[in-house]
This record gives sequence, C-alpha cells and structure tokens, in this order.
Amino acid sequence: MGYFGLLRAPYVTRLLLGTLVGRLPSAMAALAIPLVLRQGGASYDFVGLAAGAFAIAAAGGGPVLGRLVDRVGQVRVLVPAAVAAGAGLIAIALAPSEPVLVIAGALLAGAATPPLEPCLRVLWPDLVPPARLESAYAMDSASQELVFVGGPLVVAGCVAAGSTAGALWVGALLGLLGVFVVATAAPTRNWKAPVRSPDWLGPLRSRGLSVLLVSLTGVGAAIGGLNVLVVFYTEHRYVVGGAATLLALNAFGALAGGLGYGAVRWSSSPPRRTLLLTLGLGGAYALLCLVPSPPYMAALMILTGLFLAPVLTAAFVLVGKLAPAGTVTEAFAWLVTLMTAGIALGSTAAGIILEHATESWAASVGVLGVAVGVVVLAAGQRCLAAGSAETADDPAGAAV
Repeated sequence: MGYFGLLRAPYVTRLLLGTLVGRLPSAMAALAIPLVLRQGGASYDFVGLAAGAFAIAAAGGGPVLGRLVDRVGQVRVLVPAAVAAGAGLIAIALAPSEPVLVIAGALLAGAATPPLEPCLRVLWPDLVPPARLESAYAMDSASQELVFVGGPLVVAGCVAAGSTAGALWVGALLGLLGVFVVATAAPTRNWKAPVRSPDWLGPLRSRGLSVLLVSLTGVGAAIGGLNVLVVFYTEHRYVVGGAATLLALNAFGALAGGLGYGAVRWSSSPPRRTLLLTLGLGGAYALLCLVPSPPYMAALMILTGLFLAPVLTAAFVLVGKLAPAGTVTEAFAWLVTLMTAGIALGSTAAGIILEHATESWAASVGVLGVAVGVVVLAAGQRCLAAGSAETADDPAGAAV
C-alpha cells in the first residue's frame, strides 16, 4: 500500500487535511500579527514583543494542552482551544493600537493553539496497519511543509484583497474549520489514552524520550539559524524571489525527503536510523558554511530539506515507542515545544553572529546545533534502544 493507499484508508485524508487547515493560523500569525501592528503604527519594538509573546505562549501551552488531551480526550480540548485561540487573533485584529489587548490576544492565541499535530500522531496507529505506520509518519512529516508555504500565501491573498486585519479573521475561521473537521471524526471522538500513573514529570520521566527531545532541540537550532542566514544571503546576492525562494526549495526538499523515506522498508533500528540520518543532516548543514553562489546554494537548500523530514519521521516513531503509557500526546507536544525553542535559539545566535562576523560563521550555528544532537543521540543509543525495546515487548507502553 503506497501513499495513495494510505490516503484511501478510512478517515486518513479527512484527518490529515483537517489538521493542515487547522494549523494554518499558526503559520499565518507569525506574518499577519507584525503586518497588522505595523499598519496600525506600532513600533518594531512592540511588534517584536507581540510576536515573541505569541511564540512563547504557543511553546509553553503545547505540553499543557497535550497533558489535558491525555487526561480528558481530544475533543474536549481541541474545540475550546480553537475558540480561545480564534478569540485572541480577533482581539488583535479589532484593537491593533491597544497594547494591552494586543499582548493579551497574542498570549491567548499562542497558549490556546489547538494541539492538532500531537493529536493526529497518536491516532496514526489506529488508522493504518502497523507495517505502514512509519510511512504514515513520513507523510505527516512531509505534509507539514504545506502549512509553512500555505500560511503566508493566505496572508498575502488577504493583503492583496485590501484587508491586512482580515488575515487574522481568516486565520481564526480556518482554525475553527480545521478543528471541526478533526473533532467530528469518529477516531478523534473515540480516542482514549491508556491509564497513566500519577507523575508530574509525565513523559519526561522516560530517559530515552528526554535524550531524543534534547537532540531535536539542536536540530531546531539549525533550522532557526538557516531562516536568518538566507535573509542575509539574499540581501547581498541576487536570487529570484529572494529568501522566500530558498526557503521554498528547502520545504520542497523536505517534502521529497519525507515521502521518499516512507517509501523505503528500513532494516535498521529506529535509534540507529535516527542517529545516521542526523549525521547526514549535519553534513548537509556543514556544506552551507562554504556559502556558495546562488545556484549551488539552491541545491543545498534542497539537500538540507531532504534530510530534515526523515530525521523528524524517525523521531516520531521513537516518541511513540518511548513515551510512557497515557502520555503520548503530551510527548509529541514536548517535541514541538523543544523544536520551537531550538529554532528561537538558533535564530537569535545567527542574528548576533551576522552583526559581527561572516556568513560562514553564522552557518556554523546549524552545524553546531546538529552536532549537539548527534552527540546526544550517540551517547544515548543504549537508553533509546532499551526504551523502544521495552515498549515493543509491552503493549501497555505503546502509543495507543
């Protein structure tokens, strides 16, 4: 059964599309909030504060909402979260010149971002045969790129139509629509987490999972550094379409890499596979330090993307195996949170370096980030292997 076979399985297409639509507001908000505030005359200092408040709140709220899902189910969390997040975006659209309302709206919209990614990932074992689970994760990982391409395009369409603030209204509506599609599906309504033991650490009590999450923070730092590097790069060299073109090529590479990964039957264990793929990602980022001419830079954008999606797919498999029973949604939420934290760290580091050094040094942020991930994964191989083996032997510790 190929990808078309997966999409024909009951509820797969519905849940995948609903999740993608419901996640568009997050990709839209990163661009729409600054545009709306600038149109309202806000300073860049305040724009940065509002955008940062949204991002930090989203990173902090993810694990909290994930834990709630594991306790009370998906529908009871997704629907109120979508309403609250939409209200936060609308508050900004209605009062862009009111600092208190803007910050409150950004915090609410970020913290209440519906945890659609984690919810879908814990449903995959119920939706596809065990032999095709890794392909489903690969399709999931690859399709993420559509969110980061589609979100800014929707914002651009709203701006072209003459309503910058309308982008926030559209984002709120898309969030509600996506959650409605997901929440009314039978697998979502029927999903229940296994009974969990009371432990405030939740999934973080798994040593193997903690190792994996730390390694992914380093991968996130590489992504964040690249986002800043390409902006600087295109300011000093002519590239058709500028930074957006290079990032689109990176997204295309990730899409191809994710789909290609899912089409292969792998014989190596998930921990070893994750380590090897992360090594490959590090090699691709190391080539960026050469800061080549635009044609070669375009090729490197595709290459880094080709490795990124497989790394994430292998990580998804491990999260499902390593998370203690009853904590899988929260575990996937922590993955998103720590990746986001890494992206913020890498972006900050690359920006500071570009103010004082060359592009090659800024590109080294990515190499260093992935190197940290490789070292952590290599040191934790025994822990990762033991954790995933225990889950394989004990169905109660599986994702569902």
